[in-house]
Amino acid sequence: MQQWIVPIAFILIGLLSGLIGEKIIFKKLRKFVNQQEIPGGEIIFQALHRMTFLWFLLGGFSGAIVYSSLKINDDLKILLQKIITAIFLYSVTLVLARLTAGFLNLFIHRTKGVPASLISNLAKIAVLILGTLALLQTVGVEVTPIVTTLGVGGLAVGLALQDTLANLFSGFYLLISQQVRTGDYVKLDNGYEGYVTDITWRNTTIQELKNNIIIVPNSRLASAIFTNYHLPAKAITLTMDVGVGYDSDLEQVERVTVEVAKDVMQEIAPELMEFEPNIRFHTFNDSSIDFKLYMRVNEYFDQRIARHLFIKKLHKRYQQEGIQIPFPVRDVYVQNNGAESSNLDLT
Repeated sequence: MQQWIVPIAFILIGLLSGLIGEKIIFKKLRKFVNQQEIPGGEIIFQALHRMTFLWFLLGGFSGAIVYSSLKINDDLKILLQKIITAIFLYSVTLVLARLTAGFLNLFIHRTKGVPASLISNLAKIAVLILGTLALLQTVGVEVTPIVTTLGVGGLAVGLALQDTLANLFSGFYLLISQQVRTGDYVKLDNGYEGYVTDITWRNTTIQELKNNIIIVPNSRLASAIFTNYHLPAKAITLTMDVGVGYDSDLEQVERVTVEVAKDVMQEIAPELMEFEPNIRFHTFNDSSIDFKLYMRVNEYFDQRIARHLFIKKLHKRYQQEGIQIPFPVRDVYVQNNGAESSNLDLT
């Protein structure tokens, strides 16, 4: 019975150390790093989640095998050590894959905006594949035949998964060409529109303004006709049609309308004030002289609030200035055609 004391002691020490490290030390360090707002700190702790416990536990099992007084066959000891080594190396590979994906997302987020999961997932898969090959080589498995087999089998898999591969390479094309980026507002040729929230290995996810999700296969999006309202820049020009009465002073109309437009821009897009709004008269209509207003806003979604504010402010200002916004008036003449009397009440 005494020969079991040392192995069990090592395993218990590893288990307790892992629990203390994971539940107490790990949590306190994570809290400290979050308070200090260290860049990338949360990514590191997410990558190490549960791993400290596993590593201490593996250390306990390894110590139990090495310092055990049990009569264990040497081949069995070597096998157990290889298993422990393989688990440890795979956990390290998993941590590196998480770190690679996390820091890649952080870099993309800081440089280009919202990261696409396609890039981070492929980076994670690449690290996992390389780490697995290194693991197999470490435990004595020849990787050359495996790579050769995967190469030959990959051809058959590629033929069977043509649609999937088409979507994968289309996703690469969309990301590399920068025609569609996560965070962009796009409108497809079939009328669907919204913000691109993610580009995966198979689909592009578009979120409508009413919060619905549209799933578009990458190959379909790559070949579709669409409008990207965030290219070449997010700021766009809002156009609005307005009409004033024929007795209006057009110079006054232009001055007042531009002042109102500037007021709206100052409220919602002060950084674009260098682009002054302007109007252009274009039509003598039946009951009004029509013109278009051109005003810059930060992005496509801001058009809604800009229209709302502009109509409210312009209507109030026109009332103050005595400028009339006419509405269509039509006179109706009714011929009696020989009847003694005809009384029509037009309401």
